[in-house]
Amino acid sequence: MEKDVDIDKVVRQHLEMEQFFSGFSLKGKAGTPEPQQQENNMANAEKVAELEKIAEEVHQCRKCPLGSLRTNAVPGEGNPNARVMFVGEGPGADEDAQGRPFVGRAGQLLDKVISAMGLKRSEVFIGNILKCRPPGNRDPRADEIINCLPYLQRQIEIIEPEIIVALGAHAAKTLLNTTKPIGELRGQFHEYYSGIGRPPIKLMPTYHTAYLLRNYSPENRRRVWEDMKKVITELGLPIPEHQKG
Repeated sequence: MEKDVDIDKVVRQHLEMEQFFSGFSLKGKAGTPEPQQQENNMANAEKVAELEKIAEEVHQCRKCPLGSLRTNAVPGEGNPNARVMFVGEGPGADEDAQGRPFVGRAGQLLDKVISAMGLKRSEVFIGNILKCRPPGNRDPRADEIINCLPYLQRQIEIIEPEIIVALGAHAAKTLLNTTKPIGELRGQFHEYYSGIGRPPIKLMPTYHTAYLLRNYSPENRRRVWEDMKKVITELGLPIPEHQKG
């Protein structure tokens, strides 16, 4: 069994992250009164600890056969105060080997998309519906989604992003509980409900970057970028000058 989370170490690491990313999060602007900042730091430390707890559970999970077939579980990673969460379908071979989400060719393309939005990978949170790679990168099965989805749902509840970007049909259909095709879902905001009494989170479905690699065309690229421009605008951020076209 893996060792317990070192809370003090987690808190120190997170406070260092907060200083580095302070320009991104609207929740921690410069000039915040010291008592309020201390309260925010305590809340942030709790978020980090809860996310680390979920990651530990994922690493130990054997709820379905994928837990015994994987090389590494891929809990997800990113800023615990992220305003945007990117959610894909499941880990591929590179992700399974490294234990990190979106590090293969599709991940490299996602990094370019995030950069084109004027953001950094470290400013967002990236995860998947499944935390373990299905053999041969096959589609997730219903029982696998049922067993694994609660981990992602808890991550969303903790991070409380303003927007979720669902990458691909499986992520969009699962989070929206719909059978509509991605071509019909993309291009408009939907509402994701993370729990009773919680306000809905805006969700933007778009094509998975792996799909773009397989079916690259200027038209598909334009569609994804139009979706991301809507996300940028909804966040109240400026569209990068060189990306307005």
